[in-house]
Amino acid sequence: MASKHLYYKIVVGVLIITLTAFGLAYFSINKHLDYGIYMGIILCFQVAGLIKFLNRTNRKIAFFFDAVENDDSAIHFPTHIEDKSIKDLHKSLNRVNFLIQKIKIENKQQEQYYHSILEQAAVGLLTLNEKGHILLANKTAKKLLNYEQLTHVEQLKRVDEKLFALVSQLKPFDQKLTTITNERETTQLTIRSKPITIGNENLILIIVQNINNELDEKETDAWIKLFRVLTHEIMNSIAPITSLSETLSTIYTRDNKAVRPSELNEKNIEKTIKGLDVIKDQGKDLTKFVESYRSLTKIPKPEKEIVLVETLVNKIRILSSQEDGFQDIKFVVAIKPNDLEIYADEKQIIQVLLNLVKNAIQSIHKTDIQGCIQLEAEKDDQSNVILSVTDNGPGIPLDIQDQIFIPFFTTKEAGTGIGLSLSKHIMRLHGGSLLLASTSQTATTFRLKL
Repeated sequence: MASKHLYYKIVVGVLIITLTAFGLAYFSINKHLDYGIYMGIILCFQVAGLIKFLNRTNRKIAFFFDAVENDDSAIHFPTHIEDKSIKDLHKSLNRVNFLIQKIKIENKQQEQYYHSILEQAAVGLLTLNEKGHILLANKTAKKLLNYEQLTHVEQLKRVDEKLFALVSQLKPFDQKLTTITNERETTQLTIRSKPITIGNENLILIIVQNINNELDEKETDAWIKLFRVLTHEIMNSIAPITSLSETLSTIYTRDNKAVRPSELNEKNIEKTIKGLDVIKDQGKDLTKFVESYRSLTKIPKPEKEIVLVETLVNKIRILSSQEDGFQDIKFVVAIKPNDLEIYADEKQIIQVLLNLVKNAIQSIHKTDIQGCIQLEAEKDDQSNVILSVTDNGPGIPLDIQDQIFIPFFTTKEAGTGIGLSLSKHIMRLHGGSLLLASTSQTATTFRLKL
């Protein structure tokens, strides 16, 4: 509509100028100088007016494009004017500006929507350009890498030198495994890379994922399968014992009748005693071994309820008070907030905590250090309840740290080796985890997450 009015106005202006020019030529040819001068003056005013009109229109359009380029959403052209063509032009420019701003708002809303999705993603996402600048790092990536403001790949040196080297050398479609250890825990990560192009810029999308839970689940499933196989094999090993019993019984029966005492000799009695001793010892050992396996594979489903953490800690102190060396150890309890609660099976969680506390007492007992055990409870930034047991004992040697959760692995002379395995399985049933968070020659921390 605006272009039509402008078109008509310009055409009419050009026609009037043309007619005036013809008039000027006519009067000049016929030597009517007075009229010719008048027509020349009129022609000059008409040309100047048309030029002024076109310049004014061009300035308005140029001003509009400058405002759009500078993202000036406050621009508005007046529409209460008498000039119809200019009025329609202003309306058109205002309408175009409204549509542009509407598209920008929709794009920003869509950008915020996708940004929110990226921030809530369960995997860490990073985008790097060719110069190593980090253009995007979502919340999960910052948490996994333990760095709040990620802007350049060089910052990863402060997190872990090995991680920095790995990320710096990543090539498109690479997939790597690494671990990051901080003051709270050791995290196993998979890092994958994928090339992407935005505009004319080549970027690398890095996907960081915590695989601790997946490894825990696979590890638990593998052990359960192993327990079933071993239990089957152990039960099969009882068959020879049964055979030995039958062999011994033949000494005392003939033709399905018991032999007379006078028919037995000293050799028969001696053989019987030795056989019974073997059966007794093997039976006890195998029964104990099988029951240990069953305690791991037949843990009942947790009967969860709301439990006050302070109540748990008090019970742990009472139950562990019978351990040797308890009286010489200082207990430090820190619960934040004081009324912190968990939703769990109280008996099973007590079993886990009690096992950890007893292990701590035993590691400190018979040493020359002033023993101290810290029981801490708090919520993390994801509202998970974290229960920690820390002792200042001699620590766990590095060469056996990856074996402590394996069933029947123990460094104690009288230990069964199922305590930590059982505890970890209980935490898995609760949908949580049990980790060796940190260890040194002066302290060891186990952390339960619910």
